[in-house]
Amino acid sequence: MSEKDRSEEDVGPVAKESLPQEYRSDQEQAGQSEAPVTTSQIKAPSRTIKDLFNPPRNLAAIRQRLFEVADKIELHTHEFDLYWPYVDNVWVRQHRAGSDKSGRYKTDYYACRLQRPTYTPKAVDKARPEGTPTRKKQIREGGKCHMKLKVVRYEGGYQSVTIAQLGYKTEHLHDLDTMDRIKRTTVLMEIARSEVMSGYMPASVYTVMSEDGEKLVAAGGRHLKREDVRNASQAWRQQHKEPLRVHEGYRYDHGNGIVRQNDTMSLAQAVTASHVVDSALVYFSDLPPNTLTFPLEDRAFLEPYLPRNNATISDDGLPHVTLTYATSMDSSLSLAPGIQTHLSGPHSKAMTHFLRSRHDAILVGVRTALADDPALNCRLEGAGGYGGLGWDGQPRPVVIDPAGRWLLTPQTRVIRTVSEGKGKAPWIIMAPGSVIDPNRVEMLKYYGGKHLGLTDYDNKWRLRWEAILKALAAEGVRSVMIEGGGMVINELLSPQQSHLVSSVIVTVAPTYLGRGGVTVSLAPSQDGFGRPQPVFRFKDVRWQSFGEDAVMCARIPGGEGPARSQTFEPPAVPRPVSFFNSTIETQNSLQRRIPMPEPPGP
Repeated sequence: MSEKDRSEEDVGPVAKESLPQEYRSDQEQAGQSEAPVTTSQIKAPSRTIKDLFNPPRNLAAIRQRLFEVADKIELHTHEFDLYWPYVDNVWVRQHRAGSDKSGRYKTDYYACRLQRPTYTPKAVDKARPEGTPTRKKQIREGGKCHMKLKVVRYEGGYQSVTIAQLGYKTEHLHDLDTMDRIKRTTVLMEIARSEVMSGYMPASVYTVMSEDGEKLVAAGGRHLKREDVRNASQAWRQQHKEPLRVHEGYRYDHGNGIVRQNDTMSLAQAVTASHVVDSALVYFSDLPPNTLTFPLEDRAFLEPYLPRNNATISDDGLPHVTLTYATSMDSSLSLAPGIQTHLSGPHSKAMTHFLRSRHDAILVGVRTALADDPALNCRLEGAGGYGGLGWDGQPRPVVIDPAGRWLLTPQTRVIRTVSEGKGKAPWIIMAPGSVIDPNRVEMLKYYGGKHLGLTDYDNKWRLRWEAILKALAAEGVRSVMIEGGGMVINELLSPQQSHLVSSVIVTVAPTYLGRGGVTVSLAPSQDGFGRPQPVFRFKDVRWQSFGEDAVMCARIPGGEGPARSQTFEPPAVPRPVSFFNSTIETQNSLQRRIPMPEPPGP
């Protein structure tokens, strides 16, 4: 006896006649003949029961995010195609605006399903084709919500879908569970249809789908009913009249419906076991090999110096500015100009990528771009391309290149990163009069970047930093992490520019590079009597070790930047570096013991 015969024998020789009426299809209950439906009219389902028991990562959280759309969401095209069917019971496409002149942008407009007026079924349904059952229409709620979305699909050097609210930001007047109660998602209906088309009874399909309640709820199936399974497979059943069977390992129990046999593993467990050998190994195998991790306990030390999650542009039009760099014991950034020099250890390098994930943009000078060919992305676990959604946590690279010296090509590392979906294309800030090949301009636009031209100079005919930061703020950048190189760092630490900096985070490596390198060294300062004096001394200073490196977080006196209203809250239990604390304390004690000379008389 075949496996199919044994399964059918569990429910009797003739499955349709041996089951109670509630377990039969709608046509069978009504005693109606099936309407002719051609196979070509029945679309093959793209989802199976495996999609329910092995769902996409963080499904429940992402469904909630796609329901709320509190902020703009940018997804990879394959992510949109994967997750959007889980919320198509919420959003209904109103119309398609078409594409732009380049053909790269295609725009759709969606509205909440409850925006439509309330529907009340007519007392007498319209005539239906012979053999087609009468639809059991119900009152459909509507007119309760006015949220609308603009969905833009881009196909160029990379593929993305951007989702944002249309018009003024608002919120739903209902929750996601309300929509799950009103309508089922396409995913659930396709899973149900695929199982029935595989020869299983709707009642058996419903039982199997309900076995893992947590995963069913995450997929939007909290209110799934047996009738939903029958409705999903109705068109197929009109053409296929053969008896259906229960799933292997299940049986019909009079009075209890379809139940699992005592010593049999549930289908949910079997599918999960066949898909996952070692959950930890499977999880990490999904991540690129160069993915970094940064401990949660170390993040608290940095938080007081970082932009808030809901950071806004300051009243003077400036973003939050974090100046950060790695230096040697002799204050060198590199061995020589134009030579890439690695100073940070693994732990502090992971810290740098955590800092990148907390800023909207990362800025460097053209010399750094030419010398290092940096990716300028975030490789922290959970960022977009590294286990995260879309481009979450990926900063926008910004390169100061007044003369147009940086020759970008598809092989440039930052562009390759864009093509791989692991970072964003750069914005290049230029001065007027720079001659750029139009093909280079078009190529940068193709990958999602652009050129920003500024005309605001200082007295040395250099672009003013305040103008650069305000231009970024005008583009929606609320926070900027400035990493270098040497000229950029020295300029921003100077007394003329330091007021623009919100916080400073410096990594000190236990190494000497020697003379001849690029150093952080400010112009000397003098007091009113012409004597040398320190340029400034940091305030709100905290030290912590990260592996072999020491990290200092601080602020510049009088230079809190746009975060002037932010109060300093040191970590509850700081972990100081004894070497630096003892050195600072020794310097302080020496200053107290050595009397300073009195200023000369008139």
